[in-house]
Amino acid sequence: MLENASQMELDQRIAIARRNIAELMEQATGVSGAAAEERLAARLNEQQDLLNELLKKREAMG
Repeated sequence: MLENASQMELDQRIAIARRNIAELMEQATGVSGAAAEERLAARLNEQQDLLNELLKKREAMG
């Protein structure tokens, strides 16, 4: 899927991933309970991995 993405599409997806991370970080301040914290941490890791992949792809485009 990412192989065919244009620079503009990548930039849009990067912006979305960054917003998602910011929102999840904001949610983390109000979370209590181990299960909720684990779910939030998993979502944060997933979004960070996606962001890293997108940034790497954009960098490879030049």
